Amino acid sequence: MYRWIGLSLIAGLTLGCAATAPQQNDLSQAAIACDEGWYRSVEQRLGTGDGQGHGPDLGSAEWKSVVEFKLGLRGQAGVPAVDTAAWCSYIEQQLQQQSSSRGPAFSCQGELSQAEAAICQDGALAGLDQKLDAVYRQALHKADGRRQPVLKAEQRGWLKGRNECWKAEEPHQCIERAYRMRTAQLQAQYRLVKNFGPVRYMCNNNPADEFVATFFQTEPGTVIVERGDSVSLMYSQPSASGAKYRGRNESLWEHQGMALIRWGQGTKAMMCSHAGAVDTGQ
Repeated sequence: MYRWIGLSLIAGLTLGCAATAPQQNDLSQAAIACDEGWYRSVEQRLGTGDGQGHGPDLGSAEWKSVVEFKLGLRGQAGVPAVDTAAWCSYIEQQLQQQSSSRGPAFSCQGELSQAEAAICQDGALAGLDQKLDAVYRQALHKADGRRQPVLKAEQRGWLKGRNECWKAEEPHQCIERAYRMRTAQLQAQYRLVKNFGPVRYMCNNNPADEFVATFFQTEPGTVIVERGDSVSLMYSQPSASGAKYRGRNESLWEHQGMALIRWGQGTKAMMCSHAGAVDTGQ
């Protein structure tokens, strides 16, 4: 039986104050300047990276493609060419419509924390809140009676951590990262998305040093690694080659059938070989 991972990875995120949405403009009358300032504005509201500062270069063709994807516009007829000013005006219009039409899963009425106020004013963050709410409800449905009170307590702890984002240097990124990591955590822990595995790794040519890993198609990607009764949830990290994941004090870097696994703070990485799939009896 899995020993479930707590929320300290996410609740400990502390970032800053509230983001504000831009003023509404009549885009049929005013064109948008396709410059670096506008790109940064779009990035702040939409977020094309992984929430950890990694993503396509602002204004690049790849970045514009991700913007279209996140807005549900990729491949649709009527979207202006990406190398025109009309494209920027069109995207700005879509962002403003999204911001005014979408709200978070919680009520924006009454007394709000600074983080909640930022979410209510930002369509992209509101969408992340809606997604997490749906995933959380799925997790509650899958959790048994013993697990449900623990999950509810964890969620309350996560909310307190999210609300601390007003203290951060970049509050918008803090809130976005908190939502993405919490959503991925629940999807992995409760097996709400497709996964690969479990697979075994044997380290140091010692059968006693065996790890079992299950990889999940979350955003960011996740893996749950087990070593006996010890369990670690790890998140994908940028890597020039192979696949790299990092948890609180653990890491896994797989490349061409081999893996480097570090288990515990200050420990030495172990060289591990792929030992095949785990027989689940299914």
